This record gives sequence, structure tokens and C-alpha cells, in this order.
Amino acid sequence: MCWAGRMMLGTFSLLLVLVPTAAAACEFGPFPYRGTGIVCRMTKPGALLLNQETAQVIQAAFRNAKFPNITGERSMRLLGRVAYGLSNIQVNDLSIQSSEVELREDDAIHISIKNVTALFRGTLTYGYAGAWFLQLFHSVDFEIESSIDLQLNIDLMCQKELVAPDASDCYLTFHKLTLHLQGDKQPGWLKQLFTDFISFTLKLVLKREVCKEINAVAQTLTNFILDLAANFVRDKDIIVDISLASDPVIKASYIESHHKGLVVYQNSSSVLSDSVFSPLLLTESRMLYFWLSQHSLSSLAAAAFSDGRLVLNLGGEKLQELFEMEDTEVQRKAVQMVFQGTSYNDSVAKVWSLTQPQISPQPEGTVVRSLVAVEVSILPTGEEPLVALYMEQEITVTIQATYAEKKLSLQPVDSSIEIKVFKCTADPSGEDPSIQSFLQNMILVAGIPEVTSSIGSALTSLMNSKRLDLFDIINPEIITGKGYVIVQLDFGFPSHLLLNFFEKSL
Repeated sequence: MCWAGRMMLGTFSLLLVLVPTAAAACEFGPFPYRGTGIVCRMTKPGALLLNQETAQVIQAAFRNAKFPNITGERSMRLLGRVAYGLSNIQVNDLSIQSSEVELREDDAIHISIKNVTALFRGTLTYGYAGAWFLQLFHSVDFEIESSIDLQLNIDLMCQKELVAPDASDCYLTFHKLTLHLQGDKQPGWLKQLFTDFISFTLKLVLKREVCKEINAVAQTLTNFILDLAANFVRDKDIIVDISLASDPVIKASYIESHHKGLVVYQNSSSVLSDSVFSPLLLTESRMLYFWLSQHSLSSLAAAAFSDGRLVLNLGGEKLQELFEMEDTEVQRKAVQMVFQGTSYNDSVAKVWSLTQPQISPQPEGTVVRSLVAVEVSILPTGEEPLVALYMEQEITVTIQATYAEKKLSLQPVDSSIEIKVFKCTADPSGEDPSIQSFLQNMILVAGIPEVTSSIGSALTSLMNSKRLDLFDIINPEIITGKGYVIVQLDFGFPSHLLLNFFEKSL
């Protein structure tokens, strides 16, 4: 499931990636579910877990906000005009007391950040022209203690056929804004003079700059996640198209996005118009769900076949394990006829698919059918390789998949084999049926499990190369139904991804 981690990353962005409102709605057909190949559902518990990491985004927004110099003036009795300027404004000692998230059905994701306390420092410069044309100018360092509540209402939109959260609905509520002046001979009257009319201006500037910076940080985070996603869904010439098939859905208990799930290979892909997806197929008991269509799985298998990836070479100890799974007279005779006295270390077996595998998820497991070739070659010293055995067989196998300890395992639970072609150098006439019977049994008992195990290991390596192993995936279940596969799991958020983002991007 090499695209599952991509979908997970994309889902994380629903709450953590906040982008501005400049997106036009996408257009979908009258029956969008029919073109749905992949579905991602995050339930309320998953959203609550992600919300715990929202503080990092908000803190980054405050820290990286570039506050402009604030200037103004005011007429004062006896003093004349008083002009002032606040410059070099910086944020220190930032903390967030709490953060809450609410999914508002068919509306938005509401995030409420409570009691953001921050200390703003800078320089206050002021001057006034008195009635006797006496001009005085002073500079004094200042500190502003603040306590702020922040509210974000995030709409989910479609922008360029991708999920685009819109967080322009941003509000700051000030519960405390206290000005402290230092180093001036008359801080008392000066503080009283400036506190009221500076506070109003400062509130406007803080709201504008903080909300703007939230969008700026979010846009950078969007690009960061999309870069990870683009890498995850692509492996050389094979790409999974995760463009939206319909508008994202917000319910009180979950967020859901529907994707095309088309596989693009060498710039060509098929069309999906008969998807069996229904929201009723997914529950709400786990944090995260991925629904995968038969079409998407079959297309991946077809692309892997066309790209020449469905090939396995076995030699040495692996060959010995297969051919010596039992110690019988028939087994010893088969080994002698096939290898002709050559050691396993001087032999190699090649297994590959001759036809595009047919993938059919069913309640009992995923059924795979394909015409498979097996070729055993011996490598006599100083001579050309000799093909000692060649077989073609129609294989049908039902596979159940599990994911545990960051490894994908594919376990065959039912298999059948029908030999179509049999050529053995030591038995060119094929008159000894016992040899074919032994080889057929060997393939069923040991060969197919070896192949599925190798495919599981290869897929695990591929997923881990895309950084899926960095996620804390808890109690995952892989459930098959007629025409689809569901992956459901709980997760722990990989905070190191955000730390990596903040270190590199900000």
C-alpha cells in the first residue's frame, strides 16, 4: 500500500495546513462517487490528536511575524501635538494554555486557542511641539504583556483538484494588553499618556500581522507536505493520481476526502466510472481510514507488470529450502533430474509473471490470478548457463494482508495451480508424472509463500523509503470486501516532521 502514507500526510494537512482564500471551486460530475478510487476519513479522535500539534504552528506564526513600525500622533492640551513610533517589535516568552477543535457539520473546522500569552518588546520614540515651540524627543524601551484568544474557522475547499483548507476566518480577542516603559525619568505620566491610544493601534497591527503570518506559515507547511506527498505517490514511472473526485466532506464526527486513485504509468492512465464506494462502508471507531478500490489496486499491479517489476530470482539457500522441504524418494529424484548434480550455489531460479495479474478483493481476502513462469538454470563452471527446467502455470491465490512492527506481511490462505507448460532437460518427453506432481506441490506449499513474502518485503522497503516507518501506526487492520480494501488504524503524530519543517523552512 505504498500510497497509504501519502494519504495520511494529506489528511494531516487538513488541520495543520492553513492556506489563504484564493481558490475557485472544482467542478465534479453528477455522480462523483463513481469516480472515487481512494477515500480518506479522519474521525474526531484523530482530529483531536492533531490539534495537540496546532500549538507549534501558532507559536511559529507569532515568532516569525514581521511587525511593522507603528507610528501615530495625538493633540494634547498644553503639550501640543505628540508624535510617537514603536519599532523593533519582537515576541518573547510565548505560551499557549489550551487548544480545542470542533467539527461543524457541512460548515468548517473550528479551532479555538485559549490564553496565548506573549511578551512584546521594542522601542518607543516620542516627541512633541509645545505652545512655545519647544521640541523634545525621547526614546524608551518598552514591554507589552498580552493575553490573547485566537479563533480559526477552516473551510475545506478544492484548489487545483487538491484539498485546500481556507483559514482566512481568523480572529484575535485581547484579554490583556499592558504597556511597561523603562529608562525614562517620567514613566508614570508617559505610560498613562500612551497606553490608551497605542493599545488600540497595536491590537489592529497584531491581529493583521499574526493572522497573515498564520497563513504564511501554513502556505509553507502546505508546500512542505505536498512535496512529501508527491514523493510518496511516485516511484519512478508509476504515479498515483490523488486528485479530488468530489468536494471534501465535514461531518460532526469525521472529515472525509474522495480521490480519483488513478494510476499513471508513462503518461497514460485508465478511467474509473464504476466505483462501489459508499460512506456506509466506513465506520467511526478508529482514528483514520483508507478505502482503496479494486480498480486502483489492479492498476498498480498492471503498472508494476508493465514496468518489469514482477520478477523474483532465487538461488543458494533459498533454492535448497524449496527443493528440500521434504525428504522422499520422489524429492531426491526430482533434485537429481533438475540440477543434474550441480550444487544449489551454482544454480538460479527465476520466477516472473507472464500476464498482468488480476486483482479481486473479496470478503475472504484479495484474490490474485496470473500466468506465472518458473525457470531453473544451472551454471556449470566454465560453461554457458543451461536451462534445466521451465514451467508455466496458471496460479490463483487468496492473500490476507497484515501490517505489524512496521512490516507488511502477505499471507496466502488458499492457492491453486494448473501447469500449462512443462519442460525438463533430463525428462524431455515428460513421461514421469511424479516429478511434475512434486514440483506442483512444492510450488503450492513453499513456492507461493516465498513469492508473497518477497513481495511483502519489497513493498515494506518501498514504503519505508517514503518515510512511512516514521509514523506511529497503532493496531492497523486491513479488511477486504467485494471490490475494495479498507485500512483502518489509530496513530501517534510524528512531531519530528513538524520539527523538521520548522528547522528547514522558517
